[in-house]
Amino acid sequence: MATPTPRSGILEITPYVPGGSKAPAATTRPMARLASNESPLGASPLAVEAYNQGADFLHHYPDGAASALRAALAEQHGLDADRIVCGAGSDELLSLIARCYAGPGDNVVMSEFGFLVYPIVTMAAGATPVTVPEPGLRSDIDGFIAAADDNTRIVFIANPNNPTASYVSEAEIRRLRKGLPAHTLLVVDVAYAEYAGVEDFDGGFSMVEDHDNVVITRTFSKIFGLAGLRLGWGYCPAPIADVLNRVRGPFNVTGPALAAGLAAVGDQAHVDRARRHNDRWLPWVADELAKIGLTVYPSVANFLLVRFPERAGHNARTADAANALLLEHGLVVREMGGYKLPDCLRIGIGLEDDMRRLVDVLTEFMAE
Repeated sequence: MATPTPRSGILEITPYVPGGSKAPAATTRPMARLASNESPLGASPLAVEAYNQGADFLHHYPDGAASALRAALAEQHGLDADRIVCGAGSDELLSLIARCYAGPGDNVVMSEFGFLVYPIVTMAAGATPVTVPEPGLRSDIDGFIAAADDNTRIVFIANPNNPTASYVSEAEIRRLRKGLPAHTLLVVDVAYAEYAGVEDFDGGFSMVEDHDNVVITRTFSKIFGLAGLRLGWGYCPAPIADVLNRVRGPFNVTGPALAAGLAAVGDQAHVDRARRHNDRWLPWVADELAKIGLTVYPSVANFLLVRFPERAGHNARTADAANALLLEHGLVVREMGGYKLPDCLRIGIGLEDDMRRLVDVLTEFMAE
């Protein structure tokens, strides 16, 4: 019997596999979710209250224009609210951008170790992903420029990058824009911008003001602690915002998500606490893991990429063995095989007890 056939290329897509969220049933130790770069402090209490109040209005459609949230974001960042587009996570915006600006015969450039969603949305649009090697696990701006050709419709670059946690300076991002063809859309995904407290990092909004082919995407999933609500936003040139608003779903963000997001924007104190927590524990974990012989790559995000050495006496890859032991202790981190970094683990920053327990377990592991 004949069955519907998907468009050419769809079945070549490797589905996205999220980070683990459960420890083995056999473990009796407390579970710590360190695999998805979630905020260990959770959502703002004000956002939780706003979300709960939204239960009284579930029979109403949400504001399809996300007007109040866009206004609050515009006021906070000094932006034009009409050029902000909200989505069900920044993932939706990345997908919309690929659908609207790339298709069969086009290519989309991205880094070798970039976010796995980039090739998925590219191939779903019928375009071809082109990956740029990352020497030293850092985005190679010259490589991006060299890879872009007449068929390049989009360049996706995450800054800071996931999973490497590295970043490139504002000057380098501007050099990238200058080196790309005029018809190419540069999409800078700054999901971890709030954590990047380095002087030469910039969130990119000024580039949108200066160019008509740059889009910045941001998310509420990280420092705001709203990953479960799927809420993101983008800042775009006016014509691109118009295009995205034409194709997005008319009610693509739920009412409770909009309410929680609006409250989260208003609770800067909670954001500051989350940033201070990360500023304390990220360098501490990095230093402790380096002391026991692990390679810890520099990070300006809320996670660490850690490389495990090959060691005699281990039948399995050392990172796999370390991950298995961490799971036994209820510590769920991110395996990196899907990112073609099989000797690494990505470790999110959790609460103090979680971090101390993780260091203790890996110290025991490396001493074997």
